[in-house]
Amino acid sequence: MPRPNSSHHADRRPVLLARGRIQAAIRGWFAETGFVEVETPALQVSPGNETHLHAFGTDLIGPDGARSPRYLRTSPEFAAKTLLAAGEPRLFEFARVFRNRERGPLHHPEFTMLEWYRASESYETLMEDCAALLAVAAKAAGTSRFTHRDRSIDPFAAPERITVAEAFSRHAGLDLLATLEKNNGGEFEGNRLALASAAAQMDIAVADDDSWGDLFSKIMAEKVEPHLGKDRAVILYEYPIPQAALARAKPGEPRVSERFELYACGVELANAFGELTDPAEQRRRFEAAMAEKQRIHGERYPIDEDFLAALSEMPPASGIALGFDRLAMLATGAPHIEHVLWSSVAAPGAEQDR
Repeated sequence: MPRPNSSHHADRRPVLLARGRIQAAIRGWFAETGFVEVETPALQVSPGNETHLHAFGTDLIGPDGARSPRYLRTSPEFAAKTLLAAGEPRLFEFARVFRNRERGPLHHPEFTMLEWYRASESYETLMEDCAALLAVAAKAAGTSRFTHRDRSIDPFAAPERITVAEAFSRHAGLDLLATLEKNNGGEFEGNRLALASAAAQMDIAVADDDSWGDLFSKIMAEKVEPHLGKDRAVILYEYPIPQAALARAKPGEPRVSERFELYACGVELANAFGELTDPAEQRRRFEAAMAEKQRIHGERYPIDEDFLAALSEMPPASGIALGFDRLAMLATGAPHIEHVLWSSVAAPGAEQDR
């Protein structure tokens, strides 16, 4: 790896030291709140089963020379949930994770994910955790504002809470839940034609092979996300069930899930779930996601059978993944994620991305 430029390092060192203070303060908050810090394996049978996440692969070579495929994790989620199933009530991890095909002002192929889980506690509790940790990070960084590009928020203000359906209605003029319909199995899924028609009326480009999920992401990126987290953080919750990922459906409202995302300064910081514990339903979602991944990207990842087995023994729980580098970037006012990484070599064009 090329040697870091000494002048660049000197410029970034105050930010890096602030990163360390933020991490130490967060560790202290978790300790005071009754969490145990864990370290889970980075090498996994499956890196995760989301359609648009790409992993780094390798081979595990046994003493006999036999090879078995392994992947660097895209999240510590699977391993953390097996610890919940084993009996840990509250846990957190500063996990090094790896995602291929990602690099830019907000993305890096190797980064730190802060994940924490609460057994037998609701995902609304995680919303309160997020508000507390924003304040903890601000205090540790010695700032009263989070900034990114031309945006600035008060990290001590209570985050605004808005449902995804409300956000789409407010910013895109769209009744999002009206684009869902029941399939033959009685479960809700996206009506692609209905959402494509709405997107076209918004002058959003619609490709012939765009799925309902692709169109949801386009409308979110172009019409909704630019309005999120302008003055204070925003918690966007109750994602429609086709976007549930590993979240369970909301009791009494099968069209939406117990999932939320945290935004600040227009930046997505965290993704949280009221955790799905039904292994059959989780398998169905994984298989559907991998079929879509094969269609779009020409690849698929294996399903972790041990993880699915653990789900059947896992208590009701809530969990969240927060991009720690992004949090440090906002708290220090750094213009690019590279600036808050200790040994990062700047990506081509990083200076132009500032």
